[in-house]
Amino acid sequence: MRLVKLNVGMSDQRITKLAELLLDYSLQIKKGEKIYLEWKGTSTSPLVEELIRGACERGAIPFWVFHDEPFLRAALESTTADQIKGYAKFHTRLMDDMQCYIGINGSDNPFEMTTLSSANTELWTKLYSQPVHTERRIKKTRWCVMRWPSKAMAQMAGVSHKEFTEFYFNVCLVDYKKMSLEMEPLVALMNKTDKVRLVADGTDVSFSIKNIPAIKCDGHLNIPDGEVYTAPVADSINGKIKFNAPALYRGTIFSNITITFKDGVAIDVKCDGNNKLLNEIFNIDKGARRCGEFAIGLNPNIKKPMKDSLFDEKIDGSIHMAMGQCYDNAQNGNKSANHWDLVLIQTPEYGGGEIYFDGKLIRKNGKFVSL
Repeated sequence: MRLVKLNVGMSDQRITKLAELLLDYSLQIKKGEKIYLEWKGTSTSPLVEELIRGACERGAIPFWVFHDEPFLRAALESTTADQIKGYAKFHTRLMDDMQCYIGINGSDNPFEMTTLSSANTELWTKLYSQPVHTERRIKKTRWCVMRWPSKAMAQMAGVSHKEFTEFYFNVCLVDYKKMSLEMEPLVALMNKTDKVRLVADGTDVSFSIKNIPAIKCDGHLNIPDGEVYTAPVADSINGKIKFNAPALYRGTIFSNITITFKDGVAIDVKCDGNNKLLNEIFNIDKGARRCGEFAIGLNPNIKKPMKDSLFDEKIDGSIHMAMGQCYDNAQNGNKSANHWDLVLIQTPEYGGGEIYFDGKLIRKNGKFVSL
């Protein structure tokens, strides 16, 4: 039976359009396929409803899980390794049976996990996130992760909820097919490049990307999207880099994270603030001190950071490097329970900077000069 839709307003029409983008373009969902919908934040309900309705209309089978942060915090305050393993076992079996996955983060409070024991959050990362998401969801499903314009996100961005909602739909509902075509010259150039050098205030770092594929992100894995990524050759990174976009991780904001690399390893890591917690994150395992991704941000509608990496890593005129796990389709051999995207903005408003490929200036102050 086909469900009958009610007349909706402009805002609801955009939610419907976003759901259609996710189901038909990002995931290309097919009749009979199973889709795992995971979300957090009470304000995400309108989009989840549209996704469930849309999946059913297309003959797919939706499964939905409300994984909100207060519930996770309650568990992690007193959980044991065996309890996490049991929970992960159930969701691993569920994920193994899925063909598609959508994750929606509309957190009501980005700081909900602040002050939790590092030992317990590391247990959750290793015993739940790694087997369920790193080993299953990423490798075995067609997946897309995204954010939702909650009031908390608007507060983090420092704007009104109305203004943030308009911004959100503007950056999410871009023409991804057009974006994909426009990425082709950069992909081709990166696939021919050996040595990359990044220069900016507090930054002069070099590494090789030789023989590691460049992958365009054009609305299939993230919404919003707009980046081309690859990975550094594992032991090739040398120099120092200062990431000037604030980074929110485990309920803590880190500012001006500065990393000194020697032969691919982060031998010195510091920030303006909680260096103890920062180094605990970098010490979760051996791979957490190595880089698993290098990418160039290209979304023309994202211009400034908002303390959310899914948006900030797409900033037009930025680059980012992810410390930890690499992607299978841009493999440099690094393994880790972490994958933490850190962003350096090179536009004039943020101090400028240059990207060089094999000694040739490619981008200056956020604008491409040679492709």
